[in-house]
Amino acid sequence: LKAASNIDSQEGNGRFKQILHRLLSDLFKAIDDLDITPDEVWAGINYLNKLGRDGEAALLAAGLGLEKYLDVRMDAEDKQLGLEGGTPRTIEGPLYVAGAPVKEGVSKMDLDPDENAGPLVIHGTVLDLDGKPVEGAVVECWHANSKGFYSHFDPTGEQTDFNLRGAVRTGADGKYEFRTLMPVGYGCPPEGATQTLLDELGRHGNRPAHVHFFVTSDSHRKLTTQFNIEGDPLIWDDFAYATREDLIPPVTQKTGGKELGLKADSYQDIEFDFVLTPLVEGKDNQIVQRLRAAA
Repeated sequence: LKAASNIDSQEGNGRFKQILHRLLSDLFKAIDDLDITPDEVWAGINYLNKLGRDGEAALLAAGLGLEKYLDVRMDAEDKQLGLEGGTPRTIEGPLYVAGAPVKEGVSKMDLDPDENAGPLVIHGTVLDLDGKPVEGAVVECWHANSKGFYSHFDPTGEQTDFNLRGAVRTGADGKYEFRTLMPVGYGCPPEGATQTLLDELGRHGNRPAHVHFFVTSDSHRKLTTQFNIEGDPLIWDDFAYATREDLIPPVTQKTGGKELGLKADSYQDIEFDFVLTPLVEGKDNQIVQRLRAAA
């Protein structure tokens, strides 16, 4: 183990070696404790190759609760710092795409027609912990279409890159609004590596209908969150463990959609305010460095 990780050498990346030595040690111990056979070891290695070919490592991280566990640790860190009252964080997921055009106040996100999805307006105010509007915050939003596919990752190739993706900069009133279509939940690709593993566990790979958000502000910490669509039967059976009680806003029915440029006069409406938390000693400790798609 010391040789494999080169732990006693001054060469290389010390932190990387520390982590590898621990993970390799735990793996070796598991092989001993569980008497894992060579066939099982190579089955695992072959699985990792398939996971990479399928590009599903980030999806699997959500499905095994790893991404949720990182949120649990950040929640605990906030509690230790005495930071309370902000909108709850929850997982980012693997399907964000950077580069959506930033609009002032309002963004129309349904760029492509979708006959099976009704119109939806999502709106609210970005606030600080004192309840004051946050000017200049950028709210990014992304979600699936009526087939459960996200643009840019859609296997059918039917969506443009920024369909159902938008970004809004708030004015002095802190308000944001997205005019879009009602999403549905989705499942892991049935032949993909993630579902293969979940099948061995006897678990499904489905998520309830939900909408993702990033909210950023120069004077506050970045918020990564999502809310579920009220009434979805999988809200409390999400394979990615993203559901939180404060992230299930009510859905109301309204009219007047034609005046808003929606596809129908009758539409569904979700009002949701974001509450941002302050920087910690002048720094944003919520910035997570991970590989993200861009278009």
